[in-house]
Amino acid sequence: QASPPPRSFQLDYARDCFRKDGAPFRYVSGSVHYARIPRPAWRDRLLKMYMSGLGTVQVYVPWNYHEPLPGVYDFAGDRDVEAFLDLTAELGLLVILRPGPYICAEWEMGGLPAWLLWKADIVLRSSDPAYLAAVDSWLHVLLPKIKPRLYQHGGNIISVQVENEYGSYYACDYDYLRHLLGSFRALLGSEVLLFTTDSAQAEDLHCGTLQGLYATVDFGPGATEGEEERGRRSWPPPVPTFFFFALADSNVTEAFGAQRRVEPRGPLVNSEYYTGWLDYWGGVHASTSTALVAQGLANMLQLGANVNMQVASRESPFLQPPSLPWPGADFKDQYKPVTTSYDYDAPLSEAGDPTEKLFAIRTVISKFQPLPVGPMPPPTPKYAYGQVALHKYADLLDILDALSPSRPIQSQFPLTFEAIKQAHGFVLYRTRLPHDVLDPATLSTPPHSVCDRGYVMLQKEYQGTLERDGQTVLRVTGKAGDALDVLLENMGRISFGANFSDFKGLLGNLSLDSSPLSNWFIYPLDIDTAIQQGWPHTALPKSSRRGRAGPAFYTGTFETPGIAWDTFVKFPGWSKGQLWINGFNLGRYWPRRGPQQTLFVPGSLLRVGSPNNITVLELEGAPPTPYLLFLDQPLFNRTLSRSTLATE
Repeated sequence: QASPPPRSFQLDYARDCFRKDGAPFRYVSGSVHYARIPRPAWRDRLLKMYMSGLGTVQVYVPWNYHEPLPGVYDFAGDRDVEAFLDLTAELGLLVILRPGPYICAEWEMGGLPAWLLWKADIVLRSSDPAYLAAVDSWLHVLLPKIKPRLYQHGGNIISVQVENEYGSYYACDYDYLRHLLGSFRALLGSEVLLFTTDSAQAEDLHCGTLQGLYATVDFGPGATEGEEERGRRSWPPPVPTFFFFALADSNVTEAFGAQRRVEPRGPLVNSEYYTGWLDYWGGVHASTSTALVAQGLANMLQLGANVNMQVASRESPFLQPPSLPWPGADFKDQYKPVTTSYDYDAPLSEAGDPTEKLFAIRTVISKFQPLPVGPMPPPTPKYAYGQVALHKYADLLDILDALSPSRPIQSQFPLTFEAIKQAHGFVLYRTRLPHDVLDPATLSTPPHSVCDRGYVMLQKEYQGTLERDGQTVLRVTGKAGDALDVLLENMGRISFGANFSDFKGLLGNLSLDSSPLSNWFIYPLDIDTAIQQGWPHTALPKSSRRGRAGPAFYTGTFETPGIAWDTFVKFPGWSKGQLWINGFNLGRYWPRRGPQQTLFVPGSLLRVGSPNNITVLELEGAPPTPYLLFLDQPLFNRTLSRSTLATE
């Protein structure tokens, strides 16, 4: 009896296809972000993808999620990427791995660790020796975990992407790509299929491809021009419905034509088919035509192409132990932070529910290959827990001992987050007025030097907010020696744009009537650790000023009626801030700016039979009667007008 052929996954240039174990093979895949899904929900999301006809999933690995500090690695709990990969294998799914080191994914700094910026002159995503040394250290930890799970070694990982959309980055450093190719080959072996992904623009394919890495493209069902420059046009496009099919067909032909110019033979591959799009704070909620998405998929499959698409909504991160939200930001002429929720108008909703779009995609797939036998798993149950009253615990300035237990850092001028080795969250900058200011004086910062929002207090009275690419001037009065505090918020480092060296904090000095202020005390705040350890619910009550303006903490509790179901929390009358439930940071809310109005709360975070602790950090101003409203459905699409934003 002949022995079975060795396991293999290869390119067939003669027949323009992949070959799996020697037979022609085509994958239809969906992207999934284990770092954005609570571990108890991993199986549910993967099953729904599998039952949709997706036999393959693309898995992103964010470097900064696993190496929060240099040489400190975390692969436990929700970060257990090996457990996630083993679950995909158990469910019969193949895997396309996207380990970076840069992944984009609208994730903080595209997955690169913020501590890279401790070396202020580092050139990210280049052959800068300091950057390559950090990359090599990381890959020597990650890739040995991956190698046994490669298809050739009995696992289910059929291919591995190197970097991501590198052609859109300004560096265009081929030595960097060659270094990555050498590292991946040395650590994974010579047989694994390595590839790159870039937009269908000629200049991107010029700088993003390299001999030895199979070149693929990514595009959505709309026009290709500018898709990956975040200047992308809104969907559905402003054309009559009867033009949709022609538009989708033209787009597919154009994009694969671009791939053929760099890969004349081999399989056609769309490595990231956009079924929706992300939301920015202050923008409109993205919405993509189901008909257009389905027709674009059908056109690609008709050509025999391989497709990976955005299927599972990119959920808010829920981490063990609790941590900070990870949304990043885009930069195109201005800084554009991404909302906490990555609803993405995806085929699987933020709560993991199948949508009309998912069933349309499933129908298209069924015309080209058999679907798994069995029903689609049902939506997760939701519950509207109703209204929960909160009370003010304390103003942030009155509890610095709990939030910044170490002594403040003294500096003649402000220091960045990176200079004091703080990655996320908030830092408080404090100085004093050098003289009496009896008539209103101008407190100002240089343009783009507040990264990203600064909440200004004088003698503990809230004065207003300074903002990157926004307001840079306030008018103040006071006496010599009055305390001037500026609470700086990191809204997410740039994950896509010209330059990823996105330093946070006060990048320039504040001036009072053009005279620079000096003698600063800088307080790194570790709010997450304090809340994770039970504060403020286990702390003694604090007396608080009656005012509602400025940064302050609010607390409350609620009990579930014997169930712990998924829910969505709304913030009636609140301004901007962050929410924690049972110590878990659920992310930012900003109903005044929109479009996101609710935060998703997975039932796995809730307690049955004991109180659920709520902590809110409101940054600008709470409502007269503070409460939260728990709903059984999300609200995404409310954005105030620009004129309203200008006067808020």
